[in-house]
Amino acid sequence: MGLAALGTTGAAAAGPATTAQTPPPAPDFNLDTDNFIRDLIAKNDRSLVQEVIAPMDVTHLARVTHLTTTAWFDAVAPYHPTAVGVHSRLGRRPSSESTTNRNKNIAALHASYQVMKGVLPHREPLFRAMLTSLGLNPDDNSSDQTSPVGIGNLAGKAIVAVALKDGMNQLGNEGGRKYNPVPYADYTGYQPVNTAYRLTNPSRWQPQLGPHSRRLGPATGDLGVFTVQQFITPQMRLVKPHTYRDPRQFTIAAPQHSDHTRVQDYKRSVNEILEASAALTAEQKVMAEFFDNKLLGIGLSVNAAALAHGQLDLDGWVHLFMTNSVAIYDALIAAWHQKTVYDTVRPFSAVNHVYGRTKVRAWGGPGVGTVNDIPANEWVSYLKVGDHPEYPSGSTTLCSAEAQATRRFLGSDVLNWRHHVAAGSTLVEPGITPATDIELHFPTWTDFVQKCATSRVWGGVHFAKTVERSIPFGAQFGDLAYEWVQGYIQGTAQS
Repeated sequence: MGLAALGTTGAAAAGPATTAQTPPPAPDFNLDTDNFIRDLIAKNDRSLVQEVIAPMDVTHLARVTHLTTTAWFDAVAPYHPTAVGVHSRLGRRPSSESTTNRNKNIAALHASYQVMKGVLPHREPLFRAMLTSLGLNPDDNSSDQTSPVGIGNLAGKAIVAVALKDGMNQLGNEGGRKYNPVPYADYTGYQPVNTAYRLTNPSRWQPQLGPHSRRLGPATGDLGVFTVQQFITPQMRLVKPHTYRDPRQFTIAAPQHSDHTRVQDYKRSVNEILEASAALTAEQKVMAEFFDNKLLGIGLSVNAAALAHGQLDLDGWVHLFMTNSVAIYDALIAAWHQKTVYDTVRPFSAVNHVYGRTKVRAWGGPGVGTVNDIPANEWVSYLKVGDHPEYPSGSTTLCSAEAQATRRFLGSDVLNWRHHVAAGSTLVEPGITPATDIELHFPTWTDFVQKCATSRVWGGVHFAKTVERSIPFGAQFGDLAYEWVQGYIQGTAQS
């Protein structure tokens, strides 16, 4: 996916938001021999987006990542023997200009800068400082198609032009709004059946009432201020995908397991959630947080895969990240369509509906451990609940999509990714969990996807049947993405 290229490669925990704008130190980066993804952006621990976008806000993260990755692809295409750009066709440069990585690195970095200015202007100073530290001039507005700066600028600006009218409402004027624009606001008219205060239909999504904070860990919002969830960017389902025409062409079985009229199925789903909550281990808590942070669990996996298959050159890295990004983006559009279609209940509502004030066995909260006497209406999931309906699982869908896309590109299921988690570094139970250092290991993509899926049940935010069905639902977008991107790599795709 390349989310990590815009995020952080640090510990599993992603810290609370700050307003710091400290520029990164001058990197040890050689424009001629190094790879801007592997050796620069993915190694920059200072996040370019996490202070603006919460790590679980997947629609925004995926969009920024996809726009940036596509800018890389289009900027590097003129230096490739056959590749053509997706949103800009900037000609073919002589092979003599690709004897080193210099021109490709310069073009891709300038393209990234244009996307950052157009999509996340608040973080522009950080990227600007990074370019300056490399000896590049962020104020060079060249549009010369014979120079890497001009190619990068043109590629990036073409991506921004698409982004401003892609349906996500970045400018806040969709739906005919003329004054006081509200960026990324819903213009589809979605309204939940239930309120945060009353569950009138136990099968449908209930917005959660909670403190003014989006991230895991200690609250960073205003004290005493509580907010009601709203479906985050339901308009995502209307964004134009790359590999298909309409998300309605992809189906997933109706979620009978969360249909309250099927009493036994519904209760079984609730019991599975409570059983997982009661049996939480330190490793499961770590895994739940790991995959909840989309910059980390989903974002760094493609980087790990590229490193595990060390034969990739700079073009290979760009093409792999593009394939991965298209798979995730198109899967996300389809998942958001299905979330709107089914509008299904989250476990916290279902647990309360089934058991009310009855005392149950479950995790009792940060630092408390498993208890036998928690009233069901006081139960909370280990993870914070996403701002959208439950079915299908977005995280599982995306993990599966990126896994299949990367398998196809690299011709292997091998991932061999190890991630170290320090003792006491979880955000939900800081200083407590894990009691000792833990190393997460994902030997294959198959193992990665299964753990990604199950972690959502451990975290208490998705039902077991939901994640089970979301795996095959997501995988199909990996296949579609691989075939689609290959057309652009081989130069056979139509403009």
